[in-house]
Amino acid sequence: MSKPSTTRRYGKQSKKPRAAGRLFIELPQTPVRAAGATSGNEHVPEDDDVVTKLAQGLSEVQIKDENQEPAETPVPLRRSTRQSMLLDSPDDKSVTPPTSQKYAPTPPESEIEEEGEEEGEEEEVTPTAALEEELEELQILSWGEICPPGDSITKIAEASYAEVYRVKNERGTSIIKVIRMASPIKPQTKPQQKSGLVDEEPHTESDLQGELQISEWLADIPGFVVYKERYIVQGKACRELLETHQAFHRRIKRKDPDRLQFYPSPSRYLDDTKFLVVELGDAGTALEDFDLVNASQLWDIFFHVTIALARAEARIEFEHRDLHEGNLCIRNVGEPVSRDADNETGYFGFSGLEITILDYGLSRAQGDYDSEPVAYDLERDLSIFTSEHAAQCRVYRQMRSFLLRGDRVCLPPESHRRPYTEGIDGPITWAIHEPYTNVLWLAYLYEWMVDNFRGPKKELNSFKRTTKEMWLHLDPEADESVPGFESASDILRYAVEIGWIDEHQVMCGRDEVEKSILSILVPGHVDDDDADCSLRRSPRKHRPTVA
Repeated sequence: MSKPSTTRRYGKQSKKPRAAGRLFIELPQTPVRAAGATSGNEHVPEDDDVVTKLAQGLSEVQIKDENQEPAETPVPLRRSTRQSMLLDSPDDKSVTPPTSQKYAPTPPESEIEEEGEEEGEEEEVTPTAALEEELEELQILSWGEICPPGDSITKIAEASYAEVYRVKNERGTSIIKVIRMASPIKPQTKPQQKSGLVDEEPHTESDLQGELQISEWLADIPGFVVYKERYIVQGKACRELLETHQAFHRRIKRKDPDRLQFYPSPSRYLDDTKFLVVELGDAGTALEDFDLVNASQLWDIFFHVTIALARAEARIEFEHRDLHEGNLCIRNVGEPVSRDADNETGYFGFSGLEITILDYGLSRAQGDYDSEPVAYDLERDLSIFTSEHAAQCRVYRQMRSFLLRGDRVCLPPESHRRPYTEGIDGPITWAIHEPYTNVLWLAYLYEWMVDNFRGPKKELNSFKRTTKEMWLHLDPEADESVPGFESASDILRYAVEIGWIDEHQVMCGRDEVEKSILSILVPGHVDDDDADCSLRRSPRKHRPTVA
């Protein structure tokens, strides 16, 4: 990944004294689709001091890669010099899917045996096969065990792959993501058919592998949801599950009468209907249900998300690709602190809020440079790009348009009807790392919060006035002549440089270990007193060594 040799500066500089030492190293300003990378030994001018050395200590994030070769010249955000390569209409040409796949297909067993006999090599276990083996070992529970009498279960959201519930009992509170696996279910009734019910298709192990792998990689990065446990839940639904499902859809219909119901009613579950349940830490209230009433909330929500994305970009080349208001959760963890406008130069950290990013169903990441990237192939269903039912649908089109064109132009819905369309770099592929997609979602978040702010208009106007220049470079519809942010890391660099965020505020991490509130159901679970504090909050299983 190449980057400019100096850090771009915007706007007025902070009047704070510079730090004596260089506490940070520069976050990667990943340009668009560059093959090379800049050497970690390149010269940095002295006047760039703290900002050009941003983010050393970002929760153990390893920023530089000494194995990358330097690029001859930095690549700008908009590759206008290459626009002559773009076809007039992406619809005019389509190709077959790229040959590169997220996971290598598993060859027939007979071929594996023959190769093993001839070459004497051990059979290689694919990630999907490993997941299948792991799922077979998981505890199988019933819905009555997930929510026994005295416990409460509340449906709170619908994610890309899953329904999301909050479960409470005497052990605490958890969020569970319920993912329907390939298994039988009752057919729709005639009233359900007339209502236009659209069933979410069940998912295979290979569909689930990507999100679960990314969840593991993100488990220890602050700002992302805490993983607890996995279960298989099988059988007919309990009464509490059916009631909360119905209440959720009544509430949603009041907000959006045209919204379809995508997940089958629990009344249709059979004895063999099977789900993978992923238990997560309770992250609070979804942003779409949270009341924004003061400017400090706007500052903290936006930059908490920016910092989390910057860390994940640096560590695993992460792109969320679906970061709408339903996939951000807000929780009050402290009392708000008043900002002294006469003495405070910063704007971040006054609200007492904690922000958590959820749902990696459409996300992209890469564990290390030697591994294959994990990315959901959005070309499998182009309806996400042609739909106009919600404001976020435009961001999906902006992402795909950027992959096709390499600039800010957003192609209309009718330009997204052919999969694997030829773009400026060949057939479109979602495996490539394009951190500009995070910028697009941060721009969406900024606009959504401004539009849904319910506090004093004076505070909102002050926030918009202070961030006017940042928005100029963030706005996906800005003029072509305006330089734009290329990544969340770029935005974070800007905020520290201008003085909105202090250096120490991006160095803190989290070291608490959360325990499953349902773990009492799992035989042989380790007691708190005997628990190993070094255990990861991730789905990685410690398997016994085979002799």
